[in-house]
Amino acid sequence: MQCSSWGLHLEICEELESKFNAGRQALSARPVAIGTAGNRKWGCAGSSPSWSAPLLTPHGESCMGHRFLRCFLPVLFPPPPPLRSPHLKLSLEPVPPSKRPRSHLMAPPRIGTHNGTFHCDEALACALLRLLPEYRDAEIVRTRDPEKLAACDIVVDVGGEYDPQRHRYDHHQRSFTETMSSLSPGKPWKTKLSSAGLIYLHFGHKLLAQLLGTSEEDGVVGTLYDKMYENFVEEVDAVDNGISQWEEGEPRYLLTTTLSARVARLNPTWNQPNQDTEAGFKRAMDLVREEFLQRLDFYQNSWLPARALVEEALVKRFQVDPSGEIIELAKGGCPWKEHLYQLESGLSPTGTIAFVIYTDQAGQWRVQCVPKEPHSFQSRLPLLEPWRGLRDEVLDQISGIPGCIFVHASGFIGGHRTREGALSMARATLAQRPAPTPAPNPLVQ
Repeated sequence: MQCSSWGLHLEICEELESKFNAGRQALSARPVAIGTAGNRKWGCAGSSPSWSAPLLTPHGESCMGHRFLRCFLPVLFPPPPPLRSPHLKLSLEPVPPSKRPRSHLMAPPRIGTHNGTFHCDEALACALLRLLPEYRDAEIVRTRDPEKLAACDIVVDVGGEYDPQRHRYDHHQRSFTETMSSLSPGKPWKTKLSSAGLIYLHFGHKLLAQLLGTSEEDGVVGTLYDKMYENFVEEVDAVDNGISQWEEGEPRYLLTTTLSARVARLNPTWNQPNQDTEAGFKRAMDLVREEFLQRLDFYQNSWLPARALVEEALVKRFQVDPSGEIIELAKGGCPWKEHLYQLESGLSPTGTIAFVIYTDQAGQWRVQCVPKEPHSFQSRLPLLEPWRGLRDEVLDQISGIPGCIFVHASGFIGGHRTREGALSMARATLAQRPAPTPAPNPLVQ
């Protein structure tokens, strides 16, 4: 070990010198080298020189006292090998503090939410936050204890307050009526926000920019931000706040496989012995995160590129048919409906599209009717009623168009083996459509 006191060094040296002189008669009277080849210290043995003389170095320096310390101590007490940890090294020099990464010196941030039965909105809120770099390693604290929630960096769906400056995002308080439209002027959605919607509103642009590898100012981020809210997050907001899809009346059928319903089923059932919800909540976060990322990937890599195909088809519509009411997509299977509705308003000359033709995965042709509304099952102009529900040769005979494959029972889509056959089905329907009902003349009684 290394000594930390010069006084202790001198005491050791005096004792060593005394023992050395006591045993000098046992040594031969010739110079001997003590130490390693790289660090030799010289002394004398025998009757020449005099034993009463002090030990000398090769340069004639006395080895007594502090000089002895400087000459012989390194030989008898070589410095120890360096230790692995600087904190264990004894030295007169101060040891600098360990330079650990900042992430190891700081506790991970805490995301607070309520315990007990969990729902899709707080599971999605927590999952979205954990997709951000600053919350990637965050601890999820599930509690209703105000003191524990106060210690959290961000709190969602509990606490009874909405204060984005302090990162408090609850929506259950009586005073809360905020919507995407009220908090973000210019947005059309008027569904009351849940904790999922609040987190998406405040962090969504940053989150999407991170996931897409671009800046928040990129126009793609704004487009996908709106698309993801309307087609993913808003549903979660509505379900959690108990908002019906209809202002009045009963739904015609039930939706039981929604994301919110699947999250709810991850809770323990009433008669399970183990009512712990922690493991279920983790599975819920995994579920909604995967759903969110899959949907974002679809909108980025499928829905958005399809717009260019629809634009091209509209430009070339009169090359497909003189009516301008049939468009041909360069590739089938792309999501075209919403793009078509948005782009139709800018058509010159003005008009509406009745049919879209494209090839399917088997290389056969489809003729599909344009719906009246984006999510409607009613077509602007369905295929002819006598064809509906028929197939193959029977359909060939009724339609008079050889090569038909089928027409759906509702008339919204049909199939043909060739491009010309699909066009013939669309053209025949256009030719037999009912004449529009004239508007009533107010002057005629």
